Amino acid sequence: IINLPEATAWLNEHDLGPFLEEVRSERIHEIDCIREHIELSLTELIQKADEEIGRAASEVEQKVTGAEGRLAQAETRHAELLARRDRRRKELERQSALSLQSVERVTSVLILPHPERETPEVRRLQPDFEVEAIAMKTVMEHEKAQGRQVYDVHEKNLGYDITSLDLNSGELRLIEVKGLGESAGNVLLTPNEKRVAEDRRDCYWLYIVTGCKSTPMLQEPIKDPARLEWHEVKKVDHYWLRIDAATQPMKVREEPTPYGES
Repeated sequence: IINLPEATAWLNEHDLGPFLEEVRSERIHEIDCIREHIELSLTELIQKADEEIGRAASEVEQKVTGAEGRLAQAETRHAELLARRDRRRKELERQSALSLQSVERVTSVLILPHPERETPEVRRLQPDFEVEAIAMKTVMEHEKAQGRQVYDVHEKNLGYDITSLDLNSGELRLIEVKGLGESAGNVLLTPNEKRVAEDRRDCYWLYIVTGCKSTPMLQEPIKDPARLEWHEVKKVDHYWLRIDAATQPMKVREEPTPYGES
């Protein structure tokens, strides 16, 4: 069996192909949401800049003091917004291009239920849906109170829970919400959340709500949480070494120490 070629055709058809389509579908949906927000916010800002140019140009014709300076500033602002929109469009276009690269099988893994899944150490890693719902409600209300356009996307597995758009500045926040029942504790990121946090460091935010089982309180939002020192959750249960005594009898020996050395 060891000498047989890899079943790459079967792997591509049954695993890698569907996986690529799943990731592409999620990525396209995510990019479409971001593109919609960008077009909405930047187009509105560009329109405001156009109006400012019109007012300044009218004042220049009326020979109002300082009008030429305001016109130059408005034109510069307009050009910057156009360039920004074009740059973001190109970035999103690049991010939508996905393809499978060379694949090499490293190992095979048998996944079983965790033997200590009922212990407190492991149970705390399981989601508390009531706490999560309270945290989401708290953050949604906070963002809406700031005058932002807010969407709940936590069921779409995008790597974040909320999109929040400031229509005045055009700032987009991809918000991951974490809730704690008490005033202190640990928060966890899934591999997908961490990947998106690292990929979208310019607009990814972490909002933590504490006291969800008593008095919910939103802590200071954290921009670019990927920069923080996250600890990987893993546990080694045992180590293994392959032994085939039937075909390769074991030999345990030490290399002789060279003469004169101790």
